[in-house]
Amino acid sequence: MSAVAELPAAAAIPVPIPAPAAGLAGRWKALSRGQRLRFALGAALLAAAAIAAVAFSRQADWKVLYANLPDKDGGAIVAQLATMNVPYKYAEGGAAILVPSDRVHDVRLKLASQGLPKSSVAGFELMEGNRFGMTQFQERLTFQRGLEGELTRSIQALSSVQSARIHLALPNQNGFFREQQKPSASVLLTLYPGRFLDRAQIAGIVHLVASSVPEMAPSAVSVLDDSGKLLSTPPDGAGGTGGDGQQLQYVQQIEREYTRRILDILEPVVGRNNVKAQVAAEIDFSQSESTSEQHRPNQTADAGAIRSQQTTEVTGAGATPPTGVPGATTNQPPPQPAAPINGQAVATTAATGAQGTGTSKRESITNYEVDKTVKVTRAGTGAIKRLSAAVVVNYQMPTAAQAAAIKGAPTPQALSAQQIEQMTALVRETIGFSKDRGDSVNLMNTPFLVEAPDTTTLPLWKQPEVLEWARSLGWPVGMLVFALVVILGLVRPVLRAGRAPVPAIAGPGGQLDTLIEDTPQRPGLPGSQQLALAVSAEQVRLEDARRLAKENPMAVANIVKTWINGEIAE
Repeated sequence: MSAVAELPAAAAIPVPIPAPAAGLAGRWKALSRGQRLRFALGAALLAAAAIAAVAFSRQADWKVLYANLPDKDGGAIVAQLATMNVPYKYAEGGAAILVPSDRVHDVRLKLASQGLPKSSVAGFELMEGNRFGMTQFQERLTFQRGLEGELTRSIQALSSVQSARIHLALPNQNGFFREQQKPSASVLLTLYPGRFLDRAQIAGIVHLVASSVPEMAPSAVSVLDDSGKLLSTPPDGAGGTGGDGQQLQYVQQIEREYTRRILDILEPVVGRNNVKAQVAAEIDFSQSESTSEQHRPNQTADAGAIRSQQTTEVTGAGATPPTGVPGATTNQPPPQPAAPINGQAVATTAATGAQGTGTSKRESITNYEVDKTVKVTRAGTGAIKRLSAAVVVNYQMPTAAQAAAIKGAPTPQALSAQQIEQMTALVRETIGFSKDRGDSVNLMNTPFLVEAPDTTTLPLWKQPEVLEWARSLGWPVGMLVFALVVILGLVRPVLRAGRAPVPAIAGPGGQLDTLIEDTPQRPGLPGSQQLALAVSAEQVRLEDARRLAKENPMAVANIVKTWINGEIAE
C-alpha cells in the first residue's frame, strides 16, 4: 500500500493568469500591431475634430469697413489692407469690404491717416492745406468746396438719406448794390430703399442750406431725388409739384376725416368689422377775386360833404364905366346867383350903383364829394364742391329670440329696408349732405366674404424654425457624433483589449501527484482558452496547493503528517 493516500478528486480549480505590467507603457506593449494602428488612427481623428471645433468656434465676426466705394478707392483700400496684414473679404456682390469686427475702428483710423478713401466727403479741413501763393479765386473755391462738404455731412446724418451732393452757386459781389446777384443751391439726394422724406423733412433741408449761406433765400434752394423728381416747392410758389402735393394731402385728410365719422356712427350699431366706408371729396382750389364800384345819386346841399372851397374877393376905387347896351336894363344891378350842387364856379359882382364911387368883385368855388363804393371779394380756396360716400354693411346675425325660432344653425340675415334707410340718413347727417351741392350717398347691404384660414401645415422638417434650429445645431451635433463614432469604433476596442483579464485555467487537478511531481500533469485546455503566455510552474503548484488546502484540509494534513513521519510512498 502506498504511503501517501490518494486524495479524492477535487472540483475544477480556475487558475488566474497574472495581469500584464501596470502603466501605459505595459499596456502599449501588450497591444498587437493592428491594435496600435487603430488606436493611433482614432487619436488622430479626435485631434482633427477638436482642432476643427476650436477653429469654428473662434471664427472671426466680420463687419463692414466701407460700403459702396468706387472701384478706384476700393482697389487702393484693398492694397493697403494687404500691406497691413489685415484679413478682409467682400460682401455678396462686392458692395462692401468686410474686416474682423475687433479691428474695424483701428483700420479706419489708419486708413484715414493715409487719406483713404479719397472719395469721402471733406469739409472745412480743406482750408488747412492752403499753400503759399494761393490766389483769391483758389481760396474762394476751396471755401466753397468746404462749405458744400459740411452741408453734405449734415444732410447725410438723416436716417433716410443714403448719400447727398450739394452744388452752391455763390456769385461774385461788386460795388453796385442793384446789380448784386443772390446765391442759390441745388441738393441731390439718394434715399435708402423703402424710405421717403415727408414735407416737413424736405422743408428742414431747404432751411438748413439757406441758413448756412449768407443772403440765400429758401426759395433759391432746389431739392431733387436720384430719379430727377423735384421734392421742394418751385421758386415761383405757384402750381408745380409742391402745390399739387399739398393739395392732394389736404384732399386725403378731408376724405379720412369723413370716413372716420361714418365708421364712428355705424360701428356701434352693426359691429366693428361689419362696415366699410369710402368717401370721395371734390375740392375747389381755384382762386377768384371780384371788384365792384357803385355811385349813388347826388344828395341835397345840406347833406352834401364839401371836398374843397375857394373864395376870391377884389375891391377897387372909382366909378364903374358903363357897359352893355344903354337902356333901363343895363342900369339895374344883377340878381343874386345860386350855387349849383355840382360845385360849378360862381362869380358875383356887386355894384354900389351907377353913382358908386368904387367896384367890388367876389368869386367862390365849392367842390362837393361824390358818393362812391368799391367792393373787393376774394373766394377762399379748398372749399368742398361735392362729396360722394359709399358704405357697405355686412349681413347681421339674428338675435337670441330670432335664433330660437329658427330651426338649425343661425345664418346671417339681410337688413330690412327700414334699417337701410335709417343708416343712410345717419350717413347723410354725418357728412353734412347737401342736395344743392350735388352730394351722393350709397349704402349697400351684402354678406362679406370670409376667407377660410389656411389649415395646411408644413411638415416638421420643412418649417423655417426647425430648419434654422437644425442649421445652428448641425455643426456641434455632427462633431459630437463623429467623436463618438471614433471613440466607440476605434479607441474603445483597443483599450479594452489592452486591459482585458486572462481567463482562468480550469482542470480536474487535486491529485497528490500534482503537488509532488516536478512536472505537473495538467489536463489539456480547450483550443479557444489556450493562451500563449509564459507562466511559471512553481506559481501554478503554489496556487493549486492553496486552493486544495482551503477545500480539503484533511487531505493536506495527512500529506503533511506523512512528510513529518518520514514515510515514503512505494
